Amino acid sequence: MQKPVKRGNAWRIQVRYKNLRDTATRDTARECEQWAAIRLLEMKAEYDPQKSIERKAYFSFHALFQKYYDEVGCKKRGKSYIQQQLKIKTFKKYFGDLAEKSIYDIEAIDVRNWRDKRLQEVAAGTVHRQMCLYTSVFNYAKNELFMLKENPFAQVIKPAKPPARNRLISQSEIETILEALNYKAGTTPKTPRQYVAWAFLFAIETAMRKGEIIGITCNNIYADYIHLPMTKNGDSRNVPLSTEARALLDLVPHADRVKLIPHTSNSFRLCWQRAVGKTELHNLVHFHDTRHEAITRLVNKRKLPVEILAKVTGHRDIRTLINTYYNPTASDIAKMMNAS
Repeated sequence: MQKPVKRGNAWRIQVRYKNLRDTATRDTARECEQWAAIRLLEMKAEYDPQKSIERKAYFSFHALFQKYYDEVGCKKRGKSYIQQQLKIKTFKKYFGDLAEKSIYDIEAIDVRNWRDKRLQEVAAGTVHRQMCLYTSVFNYAKNELFMLKENPFAQVIKPAKPPARNRLISQSEIETILEALNYKAGTTPKTPRQYVAWAFLFAIETAMRKGEIIGITCNNIYADYIHLPMTKNGDSRNVPLSTEARALLDLVPHADRVKLIPHTSNSFRLCWQRAVGKTELHNLVHFHDTRHEAITRLVNKRKLPVEILAKVTGHRDIRTLINTYYNPTASDIAKMMNAS
């Protein structure tokens, strides 16, 4: 196998085995080497007269997923979710024998069978999210590594996404959650659980997402707003602080620390699940419900018009904000119309 040779803006490599020869042109030298390593194995299989069919090198599903994370996934904002899926025990639990099956032998029917089995274990939304991730993994193998001609995950229909949640949180439910997390409103949080409780209240006041609160750094806190350099949709955003939100912020000492709250995404999730999971609110209240609750309060109490509300919440498309989060009942609208 020769070394890649630069030709203009591209790279070219040549592979030889016995009387077989092949060449390829790619954008980078690394892509050339990846293609050549795989092609060399294929040529060896093609040359062997004892083999009646062309053989592919063994490359497991989990190995591909690991490579995807190392090259692509670790740079994504959702890398914590990918890391969680990547753990070998978790991966084998989800996929069984398919986890170590060669990607060359995985077919659409394998994916369909996995999907149907998985739907008996978890919600359709979870399966939909997982299939989106693994479709990206196999697209990477197909379009970037040139290891596959087809993507088996792309050939299988994903479960329908569940309807968006529109649940509000009652005051009694807030008190139940604070009690489960051993936190008293108006006090300085000291334990990991208490920081989760504080974040819960802060989310209700600001409509910030969980990940945005976890990512707050003290140098981005100002008198009447918090600056978020990077949000879910890829933009920066300034979150205005109400008097109540500022009071909550003042409870947390942040002069001598970098991050406002001492949590990773995973530790935060575990604290929430372990505490709330022991209450009657298990599977009823999700942390993200705070966003719906906050937006409803901003409309009903602060009387913010929807175009200003979109600036606060970071929604690019006002239709998403209206259809998903801001959905007053007919009675609510009637009260607005009749208000003097």
